[in-house]
Amino acid sequence: MSKAIILDNDFNKTSNIELPSSYAEIKEHNLYLYIKYYLFSLRANTAKAKNRGEVSGGGKKPWSQKGGGRARAGSITSPVFVGGGVSHGPQSNRNYKLKINKKQKILALEYALNQKADLEKLYIVDSINIESGKTKDAFKIFKSINERSILFITKANSDKTFLAFRNIKDCYLIDINEINAYLVAVFKSVVIEKEAFDELIKGGK
Repeated sequence: MSKAIILDNDFNKTSNIELPSSYAEIKEHNLYLYIKYYLFSLRANTAKAKNRGEVSGGGKKPWSQKGGGRARAGSITSPVFVGGGVSHGPQSNRNYKLKINKKQKILALEYALNQKADLEKLYIVDSINIESGKTKDAFKIFKSINERSILFITKANSDKTFLAFRNIKDCYLIDINEINAYLVAVFKSVVIEKEAFDELIKGGK
């Protein structure tokens, strides 16, 4: 059974807590589907090239059909001309949206949390709060955990705490309401407040 690591107020390892056994039974495909859905939702879909029918001009035949010794040309909007339309170019009418149900989103998140616990990269602490609002105080926490990239999850994200973590590279602070399987999976380690962790476990039941 996967276990999360409990940290004390100085962010030192003290003990472990077990994740629900049902997390270990979730299939990886749920995480794959969610990540695909999440990344597709970020696509702006703004790429657009004009085809020969959308390029201005082209009303007059460039040169006579015969007698010039050159290939026939019907319009300067043809893709063979500089400034002409683009053949098979990108169009903005493509639909990148995917559908995924609520249950799969929950399963994907639970699988991602269980995966982090298996790697001993899931940490639980009583509080993540920087009252000073200073980056140097937040950086001390980041360094004490000694991980390459860390996702911090709080129950109620204060403005001062957010500002303290904002400028630290490879570090991201979110509220429990912003959590998703993609963020948990993409960061090397996850540090979550105990109250937020309890809410996640309760919500998954």
